[in-house]
Amino acid sequence: MTRPSAQYLRGQRIEPQAITGHESPADLIDNAFLAYNAGRLRESCHLFTRLMLEPDVTVGMTLTGAMTPAGLGMSTLIPLMEAGFVDWIISTGANLYHDAHFALGLALHRGSPTANDVELRDKGVVRIYDIFFDYNVLLSTDKFVREVSARPEFQRSMSTAEYHYLLGGYVREREQALGLSRRSVLAAAHELEVPIYTSSPGDSSIGMNVAEQALGGSKLRFDVSLDVNETASIVLEAKRAGGKSGVLIVGGGSPKNFMLQTEPQIQEVLGIDERGHDYFLQMTDARPDTGGLSGATPAEAVSWGKIDPEQLPGTVVVYGDNSISLPLLTAYAKARHENRPLRRLYARREAMMARLVEEYRAALAFRDQRAEESLAHMHPGAGGAETVARR
Repeated sequence: MTRPSAQYLRGQRIEPQAITGHESPADLIDNAFLAYNAGRLRESCHLFTRLMLEPDVTVGMTLTGAMTPAGLGMSTLIPLMEAGFVDWIISTGANLYHDAHFALGLALHRGSPTANDVELRDKGVVRIYDIFFDYNVLLSTDKFVREVSARPEFQRSMSTAEYHYLLGGYVREREQALGLSRRSVLAAAHELEVPIYTSSPGDSSIGMNVAEQALGGSKLRFDVSLDVNETASIVLEAKRAGGKSGVLIVGGGSPKNFMLQTEPQIQEVLGIDERGHDYFLQMTDARPDTGGLSGATPAEAVSWGKIDPEQLPGTVVVYGDNSISLPLLTAYAKARHENRPLRRLYARREAMMARLVEEYRAALAFRDQRAEESLAHMHPGAGGAETVARR
């Protein structure tokens, strides 16, 4: 006879081997990360490598926090993109701006979080916690962004993905001219055709410099509506092509919500039949009870249609420091999973948008037909002309 407690005791017994100092990061995670937040990190590694990196899953990533100044662009983001583990990105503009410093040959240094900020300001040193750099790093990057953005091909309205693709091409040229390689996320994304969106394009030094140029007559404008629809089209394409959509959320904030709102945009606003993202992996240090876990937990996201309720077991939230969690996830994935073919979604944007528009128009026509039928039912004597007049 089965004991009542048996259903709760099916998990693997906690019997780790002693750490020798010769373990790879992946082996250490599998053997010693067994409970608490370490356990969630192990679960996230398994979810990512065993489910999210299946051939039919399109993986979108969001990025907040000052990750690129700490070098995570070079150490984690570029390797993830090159391996085909991340197919498209929504990032804060700040991460993309500070990413450009490295490609321009500008130096960022390790410092101390206890330094005197008044003294740093007096010496012309800028601090991001324990990262120090000369104030001229900002001025040089501003100058580069303005010079590139003033070129003829930028003098029009465009999505942030198109802007970042064009900017990334010039960043790549500067890298090559300086004899550098694989230092910039923007440059790598350009080469790999990984589209990068910014949910709040005015909220960064890139946006500030573009705004300054607008005062001088520049025609460059970020089309935020195009961003909303293009990101939704990527998710819809993933599903309609017979695959799944997975989201890797690093931090929270606007990029997280912008990623997750793709499904409400498809379902609620455009009226297209859809179910929600299939896999949800978030790394965060925020808490839901204070309202600080932007975009909410996976379970709460189900009520918005952001996550497919049937896929809720395929969700993990890792509570910890992303500067620790993300490199470990990257190391695990690189060790446990072979590279995937690149999707090169940037070049497919028009085709994906065409599918979105087609399904939207079909859904709109169906809605109009239902409205006419409902009106005819309410006013059975109304003629066609009156029905049209009421619409």
